[in-house]
Amino acid sequence: MEQAERDLLDRTLRQVTEAHTGAALDEALAGLGWRDALRADARTAVALLFEHQGRAGATSSGLDDVVTAALGVAGQADVAVVLPGLDRFAPPGTVGGDTVSVTGLATARILQAGTALVVTTAGGGEAAARVPAAGLGRRQAGGMDPWMGLVEVTGAARAAAPTIPLEHGRWAGAVDRARLAVGHELVGASAAMLELACAHARERVQFGRPIAAFQAVRHRLADALVAVDSARALLEAAWEDGLPTTAAMAKAVSGRAGRAAARHCQQVLAGMGFTTEHPLHRYVRRVFVLDELFGSARSLTAALGREVLAGRRLPAPLPL
Repeated sequence: MEQAERDLLDRTLRQVTEAHTGAALDEALAGLGWRDALRADARTAVALLFEHQGRAGATSSGLDDVVTAALGVAGQADVAVVLPGLDRFAPPGTVGGDTVSVTGLATARILQAGTALVVTTAGGGEAAARVPAAGLGRRQAGGMDPWMGLVEVTGAARAAAPTIPLEHGRWAGAVDRARLAVGHELVGASAAMLELACAHARERVQFGRPIAAFQAVRHRLADALVAVDSARALLEAAWEDGLPTTAAMAKAVSGRAGRAAARHCQQVLAGMGFTTEHPLHRYVRRVFVLDELFGSARSLTAALGREVLAGRRLPAPLPL
């Protein structure tokens, strides 16, 4: 994508994510041709949309399109993807005869979609199955972040057509791409929290001067900034080398950055940050949930550590 095109897409996505969320944002993205941009330049399309989405605290079903594109399946507004459950990344479905059993999550698209796309495991391989969405149990998730619009998907349904065998590594590649998308959203949400904390530090006066003048406050903000910038740099490195290990590292570091930013910014905002009138709590809730999608920082770090110990070698240096 040419720089001028990228800048235009950047400005436009910023505007639509600040103005819309949910179904309205999906409609705006469709009008902008974001799926075309995803096919033409996945790196740019994913990085820009999800970071702006995280910064604005908006939601969309863009993750459905990211996963279907990585699977090699054409994305459609009437087809929703069933995602793995929290802190999981194995295919969410299993096949028994012509029946598909499902336990997972989905974006709000599945509440309106006619078809659910489920990646399944059977016979040592993986396949994509299309099942009627109405045949599955769909319950809107509440909990930590009810505004995110996640839906719990369970049950069993007869496949609408024979399952489509997936090439070896297709699901793993889709997981990698989803991790990068969620990582960018974590970075956007973390950056938004840092902006809120910085604004408060400049405006809040204590002992006759803004609290931004105090070294302890500056250290908190600096630690949050380093965490956010480190995660963004690692995401860029993961796009560059395209390795599963780097994608997992980027997702883990992004999750840790989100939690670090939440901790430090909460300290700076103090009691103000605990109130529901202040927007910080919405971002804190969002990063806690995003961290759990496609593997949490804790579980991914543990898995990467086991790989290093088993292989007795460190990953190659990253192009940071």
